[in-house]
Amino acid sequence: MSQLTIYTDGSARGNPGNGGYGAVLQWGEAIKEISQGYRHTTNNRMELMGVIAALQLLTRPGLDITIYTDSAYIVNSIEKKWVFGWVKKGFAGKKNADLWLLLLKEYKKHNIKFVWVKGHATNKWNNRCDQLATSAADSGNLLEDTGYTGED
Repeated sequence: MSQLTIYTDGSARGNPGNGGYGAVLQWGEAIKEISQGYRHTTNNRMELMGVIAALQLLTRPGLDITIYTDSAYIVNSIEKKWVFGWVKKGFAGKKNADLWLLLLKEYKKHNIKFVWVKGHATNKWNNRCDQLATSAADSGNLLEDTGYTGED
């Protein structure tokens, strides 16, 4: 099976506040769940971190991947190619440049399509990612979001 499906979600308790991401990776019948919580971060940063963390797990380049997320911020930025213009302009006036650069590094390794799904609706895997993200944000195992500058 050559198609990998990834679902991701991010959460922040306050914006900024404690946050977390969750991701579910599906390869055929195999399913892997990941999550992590962070102190003092934002929802958009956690949305990005979910995608990045999932892609960083992959060891083989050139995979066909569909990523489902409820973040219109991510879907529109990639699918409408906005982020590539931001790169050319050095992210002038844009937030989360550190994470966008990490995401693009992983993005270039694969054939990826981003698909928006409605959050907190009937999508089983998006709902599972939301549970993972919020549990991570509420856990005692919080990392520092070292890239957060307070302006994102």
